[in-house]
Amino acid sequence: MMGQEISAEDLCKILEDHKNWIRTHKKEGKRADLSDANLYANLSGNNLSGAKLSCTYLRNADLSRADLSHADLCKATLERTNLSDADLSDANLSDAHLSNASLSDANLLSANLNGADLSGAKLSGADLRRADLRKANLSDADLSRADLRKANLSDANLSSSTLERATLYNADLSDADLTQVKNLSINKLYKVKTLYEAELDPELMEQVKDKYPHLLKKPKK
Repeated sequence: MMGQEISAEDLCKILEDHKNWIRTHKKEGKRADLSDANLYANLSGNNLSGAKLSCTYLRNADLSRADLSHADLCKATLERTNLSDADLSDANLSDAHLSNASLSDANLLSANLNGADLSGAKLSGADLRRADLRKANLSDADLSRADLRKANLSDANLSSSTLERATLYNADLSDADLTQVKNLSINKLYKVKTLYEAELDPELMEQVKDKYPHLLKKPKK
């Protein structure tokens, strides 16, 4: 399927086999493998849990309310894709292209977003608890009301992002770029796990040094 477009008929058959594969607990049907495919279909509300979608081209696609839990979306192209209210829990989105994608209220619990490009993405209300966001690009992203408890944001770029009413309890922000972040205050930062070698605006850095200097020290293993 390398670089190949899937016909509507073939896609329907693949989705039906996958649905049967899920329904019978992998005893019947077949796991959907759409790796490297070009998809232009409306997949809103479809159950693609556990599907293979690595390197799949889904730019501008509609995957709202889709079940993509445990799916492999490694290096997938999802720019400007609608993933609002989608279930992406435990999904592999490492190195995925998600710039300007809509992920509002999406479930990204424990998702792997290591190295993903989420610049300009809408993540308002998203569940990112325990998500792996190491080296992710979240510049200009809207993370208002996002739940980032225990998320790993080490070496992530959050510059110019919005964190209004976001939850950062026990989040790892070591080496993260937090410059010009909107709605970021000392009252929000004191609950994080670490700010070791993180970049902060000068005024905010001085406040952290004064009130919570332990956050700037190298965390113990």
